[in-house]
Amino acid sequence: MEFLTLLTSVALGAFSLLLFSFLVRCLRPHQALPRVPAVPGLPLIGNLLQLKEKKPYKTFTQMAQKYGPIFSIRAGSSILIVLNSTNLAKEALVTRFSQISSRKLSNALKILTFDKCMVAISDYNEFHKTIKRHILTNVLGANAQKRHRIHRENMIGNILSQLHDHVKITPDLAANFRTIFASELFGLALKQALGCDVESIDVEELGGTLTKQDIYKILVVDIMEGAIEVDWRDFFPYLKWIPNRSMEKKIQSLYVRRRFVMKALLNEQRRRMASGKEVNCYFDYLVTEAKELTEDQLCMLIWETIIETSDTTLVTTEWAMYELAKDKSRQERLYEELKNVCGQENVTEEHLAKLPYLGAVFHETLRKHSPAPIVPLRIVQEDTQLGGYHIPAGSEIAINIYGCNMDKDRWEEPYEWKPERFLDEKYDTLDLYKTMAFGAGKRVCAGSLQASLIAGIAIGRLVQQFEWKLGQGEEENVDTVGLTTHRLHPLLVKIKPRN
Repeated sequence: MEFLTLLTSVALGAFSLLLFSFLVRCLRPHQALPRVPAVPGLPLIGNLLQLKEKKPYKTFTQMAQKYGPIFSIRAGSSILIVLNSTNLAKEALVTRFSQISSRKLSNALKILTFDKCMVAISDYNEFHKTIKRHILTNVLGANAQKRHRIHRENMIGNILSQLHDHVKITPDLAANFRTIFASELFGLALKQALGCDVESIDVEELGGTLTKQDIYKILVVDIMEGAIEVDWRDFFPYLKWIPNRSMEKKIQSLYVRRRFVMKALLNEQRRRMASGKEVNCYFDYLVTEAKELTEDQLCMLIWETIIETSDTTLVTTEWAMYELAKDKSRQERLYEELKNVCGQENVTEEHLAKLPYLGAVFHETLRKHSPAPIVPLRIVQEDTQLGGYHIPAGSEIAINIYGCNMDKDRWEEPYEWKPERFLDEKYDTLDLYKTMAFGAGKRVCAGSLQASLIAGIAIGRLVQQFEWKLGQGEEENVDTVGLTTHRLHPLLVKIKPRN
């Protein structure tokens, strides 16, 4: 009997030990995983000197060729884990989303986004879900895009009219594509946000009347430049008590000037609504349906639709026209497709599904010239894993979209602009068409439909009506602005109307 009792105790003890070991493995599954390969750096500053060219997406892509698609760098006191492949990016954005969902913003972005008060920048929480539902309902969703279609058609018509005028008046001079396209795109953004284009506005705090060009500079150009402003305290948070007055003064000035302009624009719309005139725009929708918003939140959400419509689609369309103007044979291939499908009609949104080469031009431009080459940094909230590596809580994650799209293991000749790759049956088009440019998972870009409609129709109509050729010296004029893929200089093109 005593022997049986002893045997039972031993068996229970062994079972308890096995159960304990199993639970330890389940609760701490990452301990046995290797750590992410680290790029060697210097004491204290880590790898900051390797990022001195201020084009980190290109530097990271070069590092990936040596250290692999996932590696870590030290940016001052922060450990940054960089992902440079589509599979890793999707694992982070979809599979491990719950562990990697909080945003890490620079000091400049904290101020300019009113501490994440934007759909694109906010953390994934109830506030994000609410404001994303609002913007999809009134501006970016499929039904909203149908209501705003008239604005897109008027925009394209105005652009084409200005280009024809340019040819008539100054046929031998190159046209500044950006000046024309950006102005009309900004007008579209204002119509969707406020219900009307705005040629001028009186802003008492800024000394009087501002032109449309002034408004564009304050709301779009200046903020984009400020958003990439580097504050050395971002890398050394334990020294945040040391003032950086020049940077603080610059960002605060941008924030205040934007607020004054937005306040004037919104007050004008309130006067319009008070007179009994209602229009289909985001402002009227939010004032009526989102009464829980504060004045500052309302201001930021209206501004977000303006800047995001005005910027990223401009980047994509300008690069697409650069590539087509540089490549006569591919431009003519697109023109022949447009002729075969549309005949003498102007290309419309109904035609897009029947124009695979036009779609390929759009997606290949997104691949090579992604408007957002790096996803805003995220913080790892709890220990997790990526690509078979242990990722400790507190790490920062950078998803290098440019690196994903330049991955030689996934793309043949990635640095070449080859729309035909998207017509090849060996590619999984459902997987690759996004090229990660619009993200993935729960945080997929809300504006993907609008971007494809605007850029697709614009590129199609521009090629239907004109032959495009680069201005002198334009082929080598490919430098970009800081951390972005925004062209440093406007695209200059020689155009000739087609018969």
